[in-house]
Amino acid sequence: MSRIFSGVQPTGNLHLGNYLGAIRNFVGLQDNYECIYCAVNMHAITVWQDPEDLRNNTREVAAAYLAAGVDPKRSIIFAQSSVSAHAELAWIFNCVARLGWLNRMTQFKEKAGKNRENASVGLYAYPNLMAADILAYKATHVPVGEDQKQHLELTRDIAQKFNNDYGTETFPLVEPLIFGEATRVMSLRDGSKKMSKSDPSDYSRITFTDDRDSIATKLRKARTDPDPLPAKLEELDNRPEAANLVGIYAALADMTRQQVLDEFSGAAFSTFKPALTDLAVEKFGPIGEEMKRLRADPGHVDAVLKNGAERASALAAPVLAEVKDIVGFLLAR
Repeated sequence: MSRIFSGVQPTGNLHLGNYLGAIRNFVGLQDNYECIYCAVNMHAITVWQDPEDLRNNTREVAAAYLAAGVDPKRSIIFAQSSVSAHAELAWIFNCVARLGWLNRMTQFKEKAGKNRENASVGLYAYPNLMAADILAYKATHVPVGEDQKQHLELTRDIAQKFNNDYGTETFPLVEPLIFGEATRVMSLRDGSKKMSKSDPSDYSRITFTDDRDSIATKLRKARTDPDPLPAKLEELDNRPEAANLVGIYAALADMTRQQVLDEFSGAAFSTFKPALTDLAVEKFGPIGEEMKRLRADPGHVDAVLKNGAERASALAAPVLAEVKDIVGFLLAR
């Protein structure tokens, strides 16, 4: 069976974009893949995190996986920092990856902004850690959003260079999996910006902990335009808010965006928004209720994380030992 690896950063306020772009897909993959999912808390500290918030947010990611339907018996759920192979392999990959490769990473440029000299080394080098996350388990496939495809290409480059440098076939060239009609969910207040946990407006996103009334209110207040929904997809090209809401409906209903337009062509948003609200409350509301239950039982979530860390460590340890031997590290006998 092919192996999946993926993770979500524990930085708080998980939202509908995280669900539709990643976590919902994790659930379906369990039927056909061996799945390893983590809370990537080592990635989170590339920018400063309050320690207590980081602990709570790590539990929140695990709770979100469970609430969405990831089965901890069929899949492995753990915190990245609990498996030391991630950090050890990342250092080896720091010595395999080339500066020119990292200099091309657009996400560092976006996150560091104009103050690159003040950005952490971790923020710059974190694509190497992402490669270690994946390759510590010799994962064959990674579900990714469009914004992570470049990092996955770097993972392939690192795997290929390691294999070539040492004359081995140690690492697979991992393949991306991109799903659905809403792989990039945009802000409910500005269709040109990605839905984000850092947006100052709570009305820009629907979170995992929103109740049914909050979901309804946020969708009712979602920004739109005055025109009715069109009949053809290309007519949404210059209507970012309309395109975003159509994409969300399509993803939640397991339809294509064209099928949504076929159903609602000519309808005003006064008709479409209530239909979208009913669908979102039906599909996403129960997940929020389960999230609240799990957050009230941190002992259960911690037990899932502990079990997952033990299982993940058992898979990563022989891979790391193999790599150390190939590199020429003298191993204690």
